[in-house]
Amino acid sequence: MNETNPTHSAVVLLHSNDIHSRLENAAKIASYIHQTRLRYGEEQVLALDIGDHMDRARLETEGSDGEANISLLHAAGYDAVTLGNNEGLTLTADQLERAYGGGTSFLTLCANLKRSGETRRPSWMQPSAIVTRGGIRFGLIGATAAYTEFYRLLDWEVSEPLDEIREQAEALRPQADVIVLLSHLGILYDRRIAAELDSIDLILGAHTHHLLEQPEVYGDTYVCAAGKFGEYVGRVEVGLDPITGKPLIRAECVPVSALEEYEPAAAVTARYLESGKHRLGRVVAELREPLPARADQESPLCNLLAYGLRRWTETEIGLVNAGQLLGGLSAGEVTEGQIHALCPSPINPCRMNLSGRDLLRALEESLLEAFIDKPIKGFGFRGFVLGTLAVDGLDIRWDPSAPDYNKITRITLSDGRPFDLDRDYAVGTIDMFTFGAGYESIKLGTEVRYYLPEFIRGVLALQLQSEDALRDCLRPRWTAESGAL
Repeated sequence: MNETNPTHSAVVLLHSNDIHSRLENAAKIASYIHQTRLRYGEEQVLALDIGDHMDRARLETEGSDGEANISLLHAAGYDAVTLGNNEGLTLTADQLERAYGGGTSFLTLCANLKRSGETRRPSWMQPSAIVTRGGIRFGLIGATAAYTEFYRLLDWEVSEPLDEIREQAEALRPQADVIVLLSHLGILYDRRIAAELDSIDLILGAHTHHLLEQPEVYGDTYVCAAGKFGEYVGRVEVGLDPITGKPLIRAECVPVSALEEYEPAAAVTARYLESGKHRLGRVVAELREPLPARADQESPLCNLLAYGLRRWTETEIGLVNAGQLLGGLSAGEVTEGQIHALCPSPINPCRMNLSGRDLLRALEESLLEAFIDKPIKGFGFRGFVLGTLAVDGLDIRWDPSAPDYNKITRITLSDGRPFDLDRDYAVGTIDMFTFGAGYESIKLGTEVRYYLPEFIRGVLALQLQSEDALRDCLRPRWTAESGAL
């Protein structure tokens, strides 16, 4: 759609999604919202965010438990938001209460989420709402991806969204001219809803980072989405047919790279950057010697993280990809901010039972450049490449000159027991592997248990305070040799 002057009854609906704390782009979107309101008037503009505005890889978000993002939503003038998994699963229930429950100028909508054991949602959350702009009554419904087991560990109950959305849409329909779904569910689920629910007029999507520069249309339902990282803002002009009363919709996505940052929003970012640096400046350990970290080969700091995962989960073996760490540590004081900078991914520990055969497959793959240098996107990972496997609880001998998948010549457990391909081992590792990311044989583990709200950087911080752990991480787990034993 080429931008045109709307009719007197049209409303400009602006939407963002999956900004992931790209705060500079959030400030540019705020500028676009502000300019649009100046052009058309407050009562002709509706601004919505569809979740994952936050990302704890960003210092401002980490250092404020998400309050920096709430302040940015205020500064931009959003009218309603829904929760993405980066809000719901990387903040505890208490942190969410502090961030959203302190009184916001926008509505927080989510129809398929409530506190465990409670029939009502928190006071700051509601399943749907009606907002009137330009004489048009918009029925807004929020929904988020149903990561059931993860939410349960944080004392939330999340339900499959389809029935919840249907119920809210049916209740809103007599009172609303246009039903809009704020969907942090992903493009496949959005298409399913568009096909199965004729009560939804407009779906604003998120979660799978899909960019729809022109909307997809299913019957009378329009599906829109604005990509990722705040690179675009979605723009939808909504009017009503004067004869039928049905919505008239035109939609596009507008790139924001050329826009200036909205000064009040930029000021919010600057303020939380300073407070975040102060908060994360707490010293957690002091090292007598440096601890290097490398993605392409065994290194002490990666060993330390594997050591910590093994003990955190009380398992026989610790296992983590070296790409989780973006750098090593120098001798001297180590602050929370340093640990956050080198381990920014909001990834949780987990434990599982994994067969020796599947474990061997992953260990063999971790010796291959195709895996070590493999780029990884999503799954909570905020690094760059997969990296080799750091291990604890195993001593591994391998032959660099041997053929691929036959390089490992012997494995023993650290207590001297032989490694058994046909036995299941209790393994402490990371949730990312259970999604099939990276070393895919690890996702075959059974009896998986996740640990929330702990992040692996918290595991690492604890080990940095342990003299035993610091000594042990210097011990090699992998020994290269020529010829088979």
